Amino acid sequence: MTPTLVPLATYSQIAKTPSREDGLPQELEEDLRAFGCKLIHQAGILLNQKQVAVATAQILFQRFWFVTSLKQFSIGDISMGALYLASKLEECPVRMRDLINVYDLLLQRNTHELSLHSSPSSSSPSRRPQPTHPLESNHSYGHVSVMAVPAASSPSNSKANFKYTPMAYFSDTFYSLKDALVVAEMQILKRLGFNMLVVLPYGTLINYLRLLGLTNHKEACGKAWGYLNDALQTPVYAIYAVPTIVSAAILLATRHLGISLPSTPPNSWWDLFDAPWEDVWTVCGHIKRLYRDRTPEERLEVMRMVNKKEVRKWLEDNVSPSQR
Repeated sequence: MTPTLVPLATYSQIAKTPSREDGLPQELEEDLRAFGCKLIHQAGILLNQKQVAVATAQILFQRFWFVTSLKQFSIGDISMGALYLASKLEECPVRMRDLINVYDLLLQRNTHELSLHSSPSSSSPSRRPQPTHPLESNHSYGHVSVMAVPAASSPSNSKANFKYTPMAYFSDTFYSLKDALVVAEMQILKRLGFNMLVVLPYGTLINYLRLLGLTNHKEACGKAWGYLNDALQTPVYAIYAVPTIVSAAILLATRHLGISLPSTPPNSWWDLFDAPWEDVWTVCGHIKRLYRDRTPEERLEVMRMVNKKEVRKWLEDNVSPSQR
């Protein structure tokens, strides 16, 4: 297999991320990462940004947390910085003020939804440090995960009641978000060693579908494309090579639709693409865990921890000093 220049996480980074070293459980870390990717996705829609820029931003966002703890930076700030940087890399830049206005709207809506569902019991922790995993939705970008409003409420009602209050042109809020955006972009570049190379999987998917004779099967193509987009909310693009991720998306799509492909060793179809079965199956697991059910308390917990102060507060309340 041809060596790749795309930076991937090392085994030690995967086994023990900086956030987990600080005491954050794996399940909660992955939910927070997925929520940050959701913010990028929503901002991309509101800005009418190209999908390549949104996908690149989500991959850079996921890479960042293999070298930095969620205790040090807010997922809201880093997701905003990742989208701003990716828009430059993909040569479809956005105005800084437009991006800040969109994130101000998203964060206000997040605060509004929290206020609707806050209760005296909501401050109590809903999970303790122990591993598991995260998320799901539907838009032109793919299936995409929406982990916004708890199941106990109606999303349409909460959105209908939300009224956005635009910030003043020279408000302190604007300059605070602007400073956060500049720092986030700088930190992403610095901590990733200025290696911004990202290979998106869409061209590879089309080639593989052609080789497998599936290009005329529109439903299979659409599902595989959607699984690739869902995978952007998981760390897999920072861990595995693109052929492995694409093979996992095709495997999930064909098995869901009952499409038969050669799967008996030594004539397995994924061997055509140098994709090890163990890695393909692991990527499938990451994607499927996105769709697990979460309790309303878990959803609210993630929404509350959009900034680093709440993450630090959670660690102080749930992790002993010796574990941090």
